Amino acid sequence: MTAPRLVIAAGLVLVGTILAGSMLAGDRPSETEGTGVTRPSRPERLNETRGNAGAVPPGPATVDTDLIVPGGPPPDGIPPIDEPKFLSPAEVQLVAQEPVISVELGGQSKAYPVRILMWHEIVNDRIGGEPVTVTYCPLCNTGIAFRRPMIDGELLDFGTSGRLFRSNLVMYDRQTGTYWSQATLEAIVGPLAGRRLEFIPAQIVSWGDWRAAHPGGRVLSQDTGFDRAYGQNPYHGYDSPRNDDPFLFSGDPDPRLPATEHVLGVDASGRQVAFPYTGLARNSVDGHSVAQSRVGSQEVVVFWKRGTASALDQPEIAASRDVGSATAFDPRLADRLLHFTAAAGGFVDDETGSRWDLFGRAVAGPLRGSRLQALPAVDHFWFSWAAFFPDTEIYRS
Repeated sequence: MTAPRLVIAAGLVLVGTILAGSMLAGDRPSETEGTGVTRPSRPERLNETRGNAGAVPPGPATVDTDLIVPGGPPPDGIPPIDEPKFLSPAEVQLVAQEPVISVELGGQSKAYPVRILMWHEIVNDRIGGEPVTVTYCPLCNTGIAFRRPMIDGELLDFGTSGRLFRSNLVMYDRQTGTYWSQATLEAIVGPLAGRRLEFIPAQIVSWGDWRAAHPGGRVLSQDTGFDRAYGQNPYHGYDSPRNDDPFLFSGDPDPRLPATEHVLGVDASGRQVAFPYTGLARNSVDGHSVAQSRVGSQEVVVFWKRGTASALDQPEIAASRDVGSATAFDPRLADRLLHFTAAAGGFVDDETGSRWDLFGRAVAGPLRGSRLQALPAVDHFWFSWAAFFPDTEIYRS
């Protein structure tokens, strides 16, 4: 067993130990010191998984089911959050560089701290009145959100199957027992095999950047009903450049980049491009970088900004190294193609000199108040993005 596998195996043992212990007793954590504690309770599952516990469900499949492997914990052993509670940004105490998953829908903005998602992976929620699920897979560093569909009059909600596909989280819906791939949002085995969930743009950004841009937003509370080591990273060193052997990944990682290189993967017009964080950082100006390209027929601009900690580096997430944040947008505004450059303090379009932020919003200049449309883009480790999109190109500046 190589060193990276020892690290991740130890992490899963730690996760399993804490999960098992917390089923019996424990204290509920809170954002601030000095608050009272209560005994946690596990949310009841709306429906049990059909068939044998942990078994691949019966029915058609769109992938080789031999590649859907047990990941350690049993179904819902990593428990999703089914009744999330939220706080205002002013009520939350996080270090500025801690990563959060930012989702906006129906005029509402929410932040889901990765320190919480690390231990739950799935939040069944509503944003702007719409039923959604927000997910995070620590083995692939993928934060992905989607609309929850209605099937035969029932609203689906999702749990953790306890299995992995290409090292990526496999979800199941509690209404039919179908397995879903987090990375592709495709039903891969079971009654709904072949269907796809509707992607909602989600961005992994720093708490400081999100809070500054969304003072009226809502933040997922650590008052989850579970006792977890929120803020700790049980996968210490997993995204080290030396880790060329991702956990329970079949085959060899694509050799074009280090296996755990942070990339922003953009999927548009039937083509895919990976934007490596190291390249974006290397070309940065005052901690900001721009990559503008075309993916198929789709014009794309990627903004990168330093100041976001890796969730998978040091034992304490807040103490981890800075890897930055990347977001992707359509650079066209009212049929006008804008061209962007990085400048001190932000991003500037060449056409009007307006200044833009990481969230694609014009914050100063003639276009102030305008907003770019977010594109289907997901943070991945390189091995994961390349495994699901083997024909991907790599952006080279």
